[in-house]
Amino acid sequence: MQIKKVMVAVIATAAVSLSLAGCSSTTSSASADNAKIQAVGAENEYASVISQVGGKYVTTTAIMNNPNTDPHTFEASASVAKTVSAAQLIVQNGLGYDAFMTKIESASSSSSRKVIVAQNVLGLPDSTPNPHLWYDPKTMPAVAKQIAADLSSIQPAHKAYFESNLKTFDDSLTAWTDALASFKSAYPGTTVAVTEPVGDYMLQAAGADIKTPFSLQAAIMNDTDPSPQDSATQDSLFTNKSVKVFVYNEQVTDAITAKYLALAHQNNIPVVGVYETMPTPGYTYQTWMMAELNALKKAVTDGTSTAKL
Repeated sequence: MQIKKVMVAVIATAAVSLSLAGCSSTTSSASADNAKIQAVGAENEYASVISQVGGKYVTTTAIMNNPNTDPHTFEASASVAKTVSAAQLIVQNGLGYDAFMTKIESASSSSSRKVIVAQNVLGLPDSTPNPHLWYDPKTMPAVAKQIAADLSSIQPAHKAYFESNLKTFDDSLTAWTDALASFKSAYPGTTVAVTEPVGDYMLQAAGADIKTPFSLQAAIMNDTDPSPQDSATQDSLFTNKSVKVFVYNEQVTDAITAKYLALAHQNNIPVVGVYETMPTPGYTYQTWMMAELNALKKAVTDGTSTAKL
């Protein structure tokens, strides 16, 4: 399955002169340890984790950070290329989701730059059908561990600090993972219809039964028309009231999504909007995940819809 490609408009020359920005031979190791590490998260959820682990020794920039736009139509500008090229640490998703990052990195290669790809950290093949890895509870602990290791490699003097922040981050995820287990126990097999597989990893961790055919989810994700058979199956989930919740990609809506939203409302099925980019301001990665799960719980327990966080 081909994942929708992010549109790229990079001015290649933007990164060429950055190779001149290296430290001079007179830079002391002390000042290198005190200078803030320049880090980039391709998506702001990854940037959130970098910031939490890196703390006061890291300056983090998120490239895709607007929850009100379609991330699949993101255009990487010359300024984005410059920011990425100057980074000492980069965290990206992989699985074709943010392929523009790899193109920029290749255009301004650096032997000292650390690049963390969540796909590789998790050992996932390119054929993995769902690229929305940040909804998987296994993803961020593994990515955060690698972030701490790479930051420690860049600034060894602050290794204990980064490792302490890593433990704090890991501990902070317990509320979400415990809530997922509690939901799974209290509401096993909750039937759900979806548009795209954006929140599927979280839904699966919560023990939900996703009734929408994955082939339909993939078609919508890749901006192609679902088959007539899949469309009929999806329609019947609403008209027959075969699902308790409709979870849709609030960030990327079109006529198909509008149709399903109308069917959900007509049949009194609560809806929950999920996002590809972390809503800001006011959220960290872990509070965002908890908010999405709480919205799902409200939909199941009292029929409350949460279209927007």
